Amino acid sequence: MSSTPFPLQGFSVERRQYGDAFWRSLFYFNAYRLATAVVLFVAAVTLGDNIPFGSNSRQVYLYVDAGYVLFSLLAFAAVLPRKPYFTVQLTVQICADIFFLTVLMHASGGIGSGLGLLLVVSLAAVGLISRGRLTLFFAALATIAVLGEQTYQVVFLSGSTAQYAQAGLLSIGFFATGWLAHSLAKRAVAIEAIVAQREVDLANLAQVNQLVIQDMQDGVLVVDERGVIRQINSQAESILGPLRRTHREILLQDYAPTLAARLGQWRRDPGSSGLDPLRTVQTHKPTAARFVQAGISRNVGVVIFLEDLTRVQQQAQQLKLASLGRLTANIAHEIRNPLSAINHATELLLEDSALRSPSHARMLQIIHDNTQRLDRMVQDVLKLNRRDRAVREHFGLGEYLATFAAEFCEIEKVANDTIRVEEEIEATISFDRSHLNQIMWNLCRNALRYCQKNPGSIVVSVRPGPRQGTVELNVIDDGMGIAESLRAHLFEPFFTTASSGTGLGLYIAREICEANAATLDYVERPVGAQFSLVCRGVSA
Repeated sequence: MSSTPFPLQGFSVERRQYGDAFWRSLFYFNAYRLATAVVLFVAAVTLGDNIPFGSNSRQVYLYVDAGYVLFSLLAFAAVLPRKPYFTVQLTVQICADIFFLTVLMHASGGIGSGLGLLLVVSLAAVGLISRGRLTLFFAALATIAVLGEQTYQVVFLSGSTAQYAQAGLLSIGFFATGWLAHSLAKRAVAIEAIVAQREVDLANLAQVNQLVIQDMQDGVLVVDERGVIRQINSQAESILGPLRRTHREILLQDYAPTLAARLGQWRRDPGSSGLDPLRTVQTHKPTAARFVQAGISRNVGVVIFLEDLTRVQQQAQQLKLASLGRLTANIAHEIRNPLSAINHATELLLEDSALRSPSHARMLQIIHDNTQRLDRMVQDVLKLNRRDRAVREHFGLGEYLATFAAEFCEIEKVANDTIRVEEEIEATISFDRSHLNQIMWNLCRNALRYCQKNPGSIVVSVRPGPRQGTVELNVIDDGMGIAESLRAHLFEPFFTTASSGTGLGLYIAREICEANAATLDYVERPVGAQFSLVCRGVSA
């Protein structure tokens, strides 16, 4: 059995039953009472005999009205701290209204002064504030007070009995007002209950929508007409990068400028929504964006659906790789054996003194070069089958790059200062060393092919990655860069701009990166070309 005293239980019920709306209504009602009392006092003082107020006894009228003003002020002292109970305060205040207005009416000549009509306003207000509770009881009290005052006028002050009709009509008005207030209050309570239920339903629906949005595979952004991000799910943050939440509004232009530019283009031309996939600034992920207007106009609000195309591209590459693997398994040896024979025969012919003429030597050299190229292509294709055999190890990137730069310059026979290594951080990474060596050789050979071959023409930089716990390794050259029309095909197999290339270098480099849980992307820059490798770092 609970040991909580009964008064505390009553106070708890009172707190739950009468909320802020009840106390706020009571405050305004008390403000009306104070204003009415002040107006009645000022009117009696300034207008004097021109009005019937205080016609029987001005002194009594002024004292009672002053007491009415004082009571209204004291009522504020109870309403503001909300003590005592709401029902107690409301009952005391309406009883005080009945008392003070009845006495003022008596001091002003009785029912003919018209002050009794102010009780109608008080009863209507109390009925609405209390939601109809005890309204008819207060109407009965007011009726008794008015009829009692009229009886006093008739018995002791020689009042007219004809005014009983006015008192009766006023009493009927009290009950009519009370009943009307009671009915309106019941309707208001019913509407409030419906609104409260709808509010709960909307809250539940909003929560369900939030859960659905957060669990969607696609990223979802809601942007208003000013470009302010109103809602974003976790998948969208994984695609675009983490959103730094602050107290101020975050614009899409500041968070994802590329996506904001695509949104502006869609608003101008809805048919442009099928443009090439965009690449995010923070994560460098290929992303497809779909825009759906959230209102009657595209300029009002927009819901943006984002799809990470990395998985789609990986699946497409896996299909290509599977087909290529089957092709490799079937014909690799069949190709290499004839190539080896042709190459060996060509080398023997080049050594034959009988074929020393320039034309013969030139044709044999062409045969030799092309057999070498085909052999490299077969070697690259065979490497694709071994890309997942990654043996990761932890090693310092600074020491590795210093050794690599020296070996690269020596083997490629270029000046030692052609490659400049810049380290913003001392990083230790988790990567297969032989795989990283293959990637760096491919990237640096491409950079050497197109750079100006000056000191520092190739820059290898190390800096923190876009996500926590990652390291970004960049290879940058000062060449002419890559044409915009070619950038979408850089990592496709067998795509090359060099006559002697196989077109598999960058494709294999990206495949190797994925085998090591890393990414390799091309980054646009004003001058030259930049390839960015983002891999896992190892904390010290």
